[in-house]
Amino acid sequence: MTEENITRLMIEDKEYILIGTAHVSKQSAEQVKEVIEQEQPDSVCVELDKQRYDSVMNGSNWRDMDIFQVIKQKKATLLLMNLAISSFQKRMAKQFGVKPGQEMIQGIESAEEVGAELVLADRNIQITFSRIWGSMGMKGKMMLLTQVFAGVFSRETITEEELEKMKSQDAIDSVLNEFSETFPSLKRPLIDERDQYLAQKIKTAPGEKVVAVLGAAHVPGITKEIQREHDLDKLTKLPPKSKAPKIIGWSIPVIVIGLILYTFLTNPTAGWQQILSWLLWNGGISAIGVIIAFGHPLAVLTALVAAPFTSLNPFLAAGWFAGFVQAWVKKPHVSDFETLSDDVHSVKGFWDNKVTRILLVIVLANLGSSLGTIVGGADIIRVFLNNL
Repeated sequence: MTEENITRLMIEDKEYILIGTAHVSKQSAEQVKEVIEQEQPDSVCVELDKQRYDSVMNGSNWRDMDIFQVIKQKKATLLLMNLAISSFQKRMAKQFGVKPGQEMIQGIESAEEVGAELVLADRNIQITFSRIWGSMGMKGKMMLLTQVFAGVFSRETITEEELEKMKSQDAIDSVLNEFSETFPSLKRPLIDERDQYLAQKIKTAPGEKVVAVLGAAHVPGITKEIQREHDLDKLTKLPPKSKAPKIIGWSIPVIVIGLILYTFLTNPTAGWQQILSWLLWNGGISAIGVIIAFGHPLAVLTALVAAPFTSLNPFLAAGWFAGFVQAWVKKPHVSDFETLSDDVHSVKGFWDNKVTRILLVIVLANLGSSLGTIVGGADIIRVFLNNL
């Protein structure tokens, strides 16, 4: 058995065998099977939480998704990001003829075959996303979204040899260094905290011999963190919500309405100019977002009408209204949910599938409304200053 990508640790008479894998590598899945069969461990830890375990074992169950509930619960952007990341991984997996997460599936199956206890060792993905999102400013969020979707729509391929090189610790360390330089606020919740969480779960796994199936990026960190004790409750605590968005959200309508009322008192013509500017910029750019998403004309009209008013209420968003209309007029069929995981492999599929088109309508309408608020607000200030 080759020891490449395997790290062995002995801590207080307990043996830990860490297998560093690439999530779309056929060789990784084969090595997981070989190691577990040969080592006959008491426990097998896999880098999954309950949600991803269900997804890996049972599929994503897209047909059970209620698109209207997704809109109501304000999860459109999160779902679109999940689909984008899934698309990138599935496309790589398709290139190498291996099921995404095959090495994790192999770990689960092999654990059952040898009678080892299965431990789902990763932190809940929603908590990780919340801690990532909460640690980023607006600029960082926009950069992250841009890079995620750029990766999805890239047609670049890599060789199996390049994939295997990604599993070497030196290569991983260099990637993480580059990653932390680009998004320094992401490395802690995405890598460091999960290293600590995974290390503690692996450390407390039952038995005297534990095999852990991990993404290679986590192995160096876990090797260090497993020597320490970590508070899992602290690592799963959701970050406190910032008051800044609420303050900004209420400041915008107060400033906009205040400037327009003041201008009306001094120059009604200029006041009407401000109102027209707000309506056209805010509604117009939001409507353009829906058009880019190939939304239905009624959804375009909804964004055009709703955006100027939703921008004055922090509890509302133009995309929700446009999304509801899009979902009502072009309600997805069962076939759209069944083909969702395949359709997100391409730009065309993202726009053609009725489910992702609704999500695009919501996200792009909201982005358009936000941009319209900035442009329209700036024009209101310009007119106000010209009339002082």
